[in-house]
Amino acid sequence: MPKHAFAARRKTVVITLATSVVAAAGLGFAMTDASAGSLRTSAAAHPRPTHGHHTPTPKPSSPRSGRPTPTPTPSRSVAPTHSATPTPTAAPTTAAPSAPVTGAPVAATSVPAPLACSGCWHPAVKTSWDWVLSAVPKAPFRKVSMYDIDGFDATAATVSSLHSAGIKAVCYISAGTYEDWRPDASHFPSALLGSGNGWAGEKWLDIRDIQKSGSALRSIMDSRLDMCSQKGFDMVELDNMDGYTNSTGFPLTAKDQLIYDATLANDAHARGMSVLQKNDDAQIPQLLPFFDGALNEQCNEFQECTTAQNGSYGYDQYVAAGKPVFQAEYNLSTSDFCSADNAADLNGVRFDLDLDDKTYQPCR
Repeated sequence: MPKHAFAARRKTVVITLATSVVAAAGLGFAMTDASAGSLRTSAAAHPRPTHGHHTPTPKPSSPRSGRPTPTPTPSRSVAPTHSATPTPTAAPTTAAPSAPVTGAPVAATSVPAPLACSGCWHPAVKTSWDWVLSAVPKAPFRKVSMYDIDGFDATAATVSSLHSAGIKAVCYISAGTYEDWRPDASHFPSALLGSGNGWAGEKWLDIRDIQKSGSALRSIMDSRLDMCSQKGFDMVELDNMDGYTNSTGFPLTAKDQLIYDATLANDAHARGMSVLQKNDDAQIPQLLPFFDGALNEQCNEFQECTTAQNGSYGYDQYVAAGKPVFQAEYNLSTSDFCSADNAADLNGVRFDLDLDDKTYQPCR
């Protein structure tokens, strides 16, 4: 994110659930009355914000590299559809790490087979980490194994400095929204820009565009992945990957989101970088084969970390697959969540909401 302080999103998600079986369009998985009732009860007890990313508060003296102070408005969400068991996927194919990726984007009309990346960095389940988005971190760094930082603001020298300290670098980019302060903002066709999400300068994207041959959106996102690769990043964090559960201005479905998420995960692997799942929790069982770990905000606060809490999906499924989960809390004290995170083998840390690195309280 831009080099400014951040204010947390606070948007109430209104979840509408049918009391009968809800079929996911084109995916062939459903929600039973029991699971719908469970999620309805959870939603009523824990009205939750959309945890996409953090919104910068610009410095008055700086040029327009950030956004005006946002005036959030509630967004209506549809119920994410999911299944109790993962949708079968084809056997992974293997990418040659860091191989040149050229040519016009091909149409992604269906969920692709997972693209394995044997040469990618695959962090252990227990991996220490820091998350700094409101500024570019400088040495001396914290003694952790991984830093997650803004992909645009960081330079190749930043990544090299982290590597010299024995630290892996994760490239943060928003893949689900248009941000008008980014240097590539003019590349987005206006037809791809949907409803504002309540935050000045930011709009949802029509992710269905990736299903077209020569997709402009895929070209933009692949250029961002190229940027991450060229700067030497080891991993990518794709943010705002849950448009189908929000009022985007487009009739997005769970299948549209699954195709988009899986395609970009494969595109990261094709560039020799591992990739973290962010958002779209309900499709964890389907996305797990494509991603190398996950990053979550506030699942303890909203009691949604595990399959036992959610019914059919949870971050414990990543841990069971030998993949790490990086878990951030802002409002809870470490005494309120660290025992649960440690027991579940999640890499829990308490941060400040603006992710300025002033507060760093790891659970282990």
